[in-house]
Amino acid sequence: MDTPPLPQPKLDRTPITFDQYAAYTPEKLELWDGFYNYGGQDLTGFYLAVLANMGLREAVRHVPLSLWLEAIQELAFQNPKLNFDTEIGEAMLNRLNRGLEDLQAVAEYLEEQG
Repeated sequence: MDTPPLPQPKLDRTPITFDQYAAYTPEKLELWDGFYNYGGQDLTGFYLAVLANMGLREAVRHVPLSLWLEAIQELAFQNPKLNFDTEIGEAMLNRLNRGLEDLQAVAEYLEEQG
């Protein structure tokens, strides 16, 4: 049997197919040292299925905005296209830094307001 495509989370909740459920949902989830585990199986498909069913808007509501921004910043800075080797890369990196600073300020304000 071919492995179905990984579930693709969207802003709002979306269904997964039965084939995705069968391929990516562990038969028995185990808890090892506080983490989901299933005999070393890659759980990426399972996590994506949960996010697809939950929807990204709903998932974001349960974690402080500053943590999402920190994760986005880390991921963006790892992208090799953003570098100082080219004028465009440097400009984009500077623009990213300014945007993230603004978003962090907004996140801090919102978190302070409760």
